[in-house]
Amino acid sequence: MSAFSWCWSLAGLALLGIFTNGVMGFDEMNLFNRFNDTSVYEKQDNGAGVLMVGLTLVQAAAAKGAVCLDGSVPGYHLYRGYGSGANNWIIQLQGGAWCDSVKNCQYRKSSSYGSSTLMEKMLSFTGILSNKAAENPDFYNWNKVKVRYCDGASFSGDSENKAAQLQFRGKRIFLAVMEDLMANGMRQAKQALLSGCSAGGLSSILRCDDFKSLFPLSTKVKCMSDGGFFLDTVDISGGRTLRRMYSGVVNTQGLQNTLPRTCTNHFDPTSCFFPQNIINQVMTPLYILNSGFDAWQIGNSIAPPSADPTGSWHNCSFMFRCNAAQKKVLEGFRISMLNALKTFLTSRKNGVLITSGWAHCQAERQDAWFPGNSQAGNKGIAVAVGNWYFERA
Repeated sequence: MSAFSWCWSLAGLALLGIFTNGVMGFDEMNLFNRFNDTSVYEKQDNGAGVLMVGLTLVQAAAAKGAVCLDGSVPGYHLYRGYGSGANNWIIQLQGGAWCDSVKNCQYRKSSSYGSSTLMEKMLSFTGILSNKAAENPDFYNWNKVKVRYCDGASFSGDSENKAAQLQFRGKRIFLAVMEDLMANGMRQAKQALLSGCSAGGLSSILRCDDFKSLFPLSTKVKCMSDGGFFLDTVDISGGRTLRRMYSGVVNTQGLQNTLPRTCTNHFDPTSCFFPQNIINQVMTPLYILNSGFDAWQIGNSIAPPSADPTGSWHNCSFMFRCNAAQKKVLEGFRISMLNALKTFLTSRKNGVLITSGWAHCQAERQDAWFPGNSQAGNKGIAVAVGNWYFERA
């Protein structure tokens, strides 16, 4: 196997259903000490321990203007690594779509995706965030951080709307959280991986080089986008639903001032919110993990309800029960995704794994990440990602 991973499909992986960032709230938990034993515990779920990790609020971020949509301070969940992983770090950026208008952002700030005052106090850590070697063989004992998403623009904004009482400070949030983590041990990292799911997967692309710049050259730093390769594609009505949404995000939060100059010097700002137009300029090694039949993009970009007034695509979009014509459309989407990645893979530092299941976000989903059975070809995504990160032959 070469230093990078190149695979059109992952045989034997049954990814049936959309993965959602499921969390459990324990508001009654009072976490007095940021890193004491009360902030991490295992919850018994069907006989298996699920790692639950407490919320840390970055109070110092307020002075930097690094705040959520409603002006509250950002937060993250930290599980401390140990043993051989004590100086290695995974940063996982939470997903959760975007807000594309002032009205939608005002609505969003009344949720955990716009205000830390409404965030769950505990989150489950599974898949790439699991602390069990049997579930996560390469990264189980690393320091693991889940950064909460509360800006609505993939950690990219740096503006405000005073009249609407909205703060668009995603980029500041990212930097303030990273500064807090650096002060709490990440500065000594020997190896680091920035990852993210969905909108967080887009964030991991946009913030990848910023992340790399935090560390000395001696630190191995790489990035991974999980379910974040959103295509600028035509929907079934001939429109561009996702482009319209992205245009709203860019214009509402003024992202034309923060998106990569290497892209905006050649394309309009909305185009530079699409990964296909920015991945080739990312200098840090980057891994793209995505389904060629991305469940979120099928239901929201290819065949959204606005483009399907008769509901003819409902069964295909939400249950993957598609007729021959619909399958042809989806196969065209998959081929477009592969074509958009060809230039990216001319650099051997990069990697790609395009799976064939109906899924969205797979690295935190245990059955996809590392099923752990002995069937050939069904070791899960963890092996492919680990081979790329550690450059195993």
